[in-house]
Amino acid sequence: MSHLALVPLSLDEANAFVDQHHRHNDPVVGHMWSTGAELDGCLVGVSIVGRPVARHLDNGLTVEILRVATDGTRNAVSFLNGAACRAAFARGFRKVVTYTLASEGGASLRGAGFRVVGEVKGRHWNTPSRPREEGPLFDKLRWEQAI
Repeated sequence: MSHLALVPLSLDEANAFVDQHHRHNDPVVGHMWSTGAELDGCLVGVSIVGRPVARHLDNGLTVEILRVATDGTRNAVSFLNGAACRAAFARGFRKVVTYTLASEGGASLRGAGFRVVGEVKGRHWNTPSRPREEGPLFDKLRWEQAI
């Protein structure tokens, strides 16, 4: 029987996988660390962890799982989320946050010990002082796991 195994990844490697497999998000600009899940030597999923995007959560003790993408391999999402939390807590962080679309079920996050802590309404980030190209707006759920 084959088992999932963790492997370290560069941001470029993780972003290439996200670009190919993520349903609705683009690759990220920066990260603290990225991890892959391999099955029989083949990369089947990635997670990218970084500083929280929301400034009020960026307190030095919180990290955000910015992206998780898989090829659909069973249990890979929960495996990667659990590994991200263990790594964060081992590094001294106290809280891990991540987001899903409000339309997504979140079973993998619940399986990794996360709980919903709030709803975030979709909004535009484009401002005159900081113009940005934007896609469609989606409401999201914020999930967290804390020690």
